[in-house]
Amino acid sequence: MTGLYVHIPFCAVKCFYCDFAAFSGQKKQIERYLAALEAEAALLPPRLPQTLYVGGGTPSELDAEQCAQLFERLRRAYPGARLTESTFEGNPDSLDAEKLEVLARAGVTRLSIGLQTADDELLKSVGRRHSAADFARVFRLARAAGLPAISVDLMYGLPGQSLDSLRATLDFVLALSPEHVSLYGLQVEDRTLFSKRGVETDEDLGREMYELAIAQLARAGLEHYEISNWARPGHRSRHNVNYWRRGDYLGLGASAASFLGGVRSSNDEKLAPYLAAIEAGRRATAESEVPAGLEELGEEAFLGLRLIEGFVPSDGLRRAFEGPWAVLKARGLTREDGPRWRLTPEGVFTANDVFKEFVPPFQPQEARA
Repeated sequence: MTGLYVHIPFCAVKCFYCDFAAFSGQKKQIERYLAALEAEAALLPPRLPQTLYVGGGTPSELDAEQCAQLFERLRRAYPGARLTESTFEGNPDSLDAEKLEVLARAGVTRLSIGLQTADDELLKSVGRRHSAADFARVFRLARAAGLPAISVDLMYGLPGQSLDSLRATLDFVLALSPEHVSLYGLQVEDRTLFSKRGVETDEDLGREMYELAIAQLARAGLEHYEISNWARPGHRSRHNVNYWRRGDYLGLGASAASFLGGVRSSNDEKLAPYLAAIEAGRRATAESEVPAGLEELGEEAFLGLRLIEGFVPSDGLRRAFEGPWAVLKARGLTREDGPRWRLTPEGVFTANDVFKEFVPPFQPQEARA
């Protein structure tokens, strides 16, 4: 399967925790950018995607006409594509009934709404421009527009967030019966305002929050299928599962990555160089690599282990990481389920420690295995 990711880098205001390629005050560039996306598609290898994911940034910063233009340009770029899933990300402060109707007519099957928390004061403290009431209104408008599935993005470990606050947020969201929930722990990245402010995370509280969410989401009937994702039956993100299984995908837009035939490339993350390259008729590639050897095998492991059901490792992976795998099993972090490798419940909580065994620099005993 081949997925298509389209990056829309425009935002009203950049959230304090965000280190993605996202730019505020650049709306005048949207029309030019949409034209570049269509032009870039012609520069990439001719593949027909089966899934589409429009992410950002904030794709819903496009107005209704621009949203329609985006999907029309993608249809022209991939006229033979038969999408089995089409996802569009948006925020409550920039989604309205008109845009939602455009998305429904364009064939969007999954709307991913960024809520993060239902605590209004906490929303303000992390740079969000909407309230919980705004989210609930947009959620109901999306239902009325006939969008088949709604996913909600949440965060835990935010500065000042408590267990009670997270519990209330989950209650608030689950009362609306979304088909999918994503829940991400705060990571303070270098280029963020939180990093500049010296914000630190509380790992012990973060674990309590994660445990709380696992239990609460399970009681609501959502399946925990990936470390940060839960879905009702039939509503897993096909696009993202393809990524975790190292399937092929195309990437359009600033900072977007492609993975085709074992070659990974990523575009320049800055808007001006990206636009200049595409308008000059050349790809905006900033980096390109072909993972090989232990690096490729390790990638197979840490991506596959993100899935709660695990994965069936290749023979090469079994041989190369036999020693580290035995250590992880002895520590109670991983286990084998028939031919599958997977994390234990404890391994899910400490997944980053597990993944360290599968990324460079490798220990000497791994290199000799």
